[in-house]
Amino acid sequence: MQKRSSLFLALSLSLLLAGCSKLTLTNYDQLKMGMTLQEVEDIIGGADSCENTMGAMSCLWGSEDGTYIKISFVADSAVTFSHDGLK
Repeated sequence: MQKRSSLFLALSLSLLLAGCSKLTLTNYDQLKMGMTLQEVEDIIGGADSCENTMGAMSCLWGSEDGTYIKISFVADSAVTFSHDGLK
């Protein structure tokens, strides 16, 4: 019986955490030009991927095939923002 309760608790927590995505329109609206990567991560969490090209860093949260936020940084300062699928 205890094993069944533990399994139920673990599954419940997993479902709860899965529904707590920080990729929301409310959080996106908090992002401002000039923010550092750390300030952005404080709002929407760690990026899923980042790549550097000619002194600029482009980071992606989520997946470009679905819900995402994409931000470009120059000298650790946010300069462009885009998103899709946010609610």
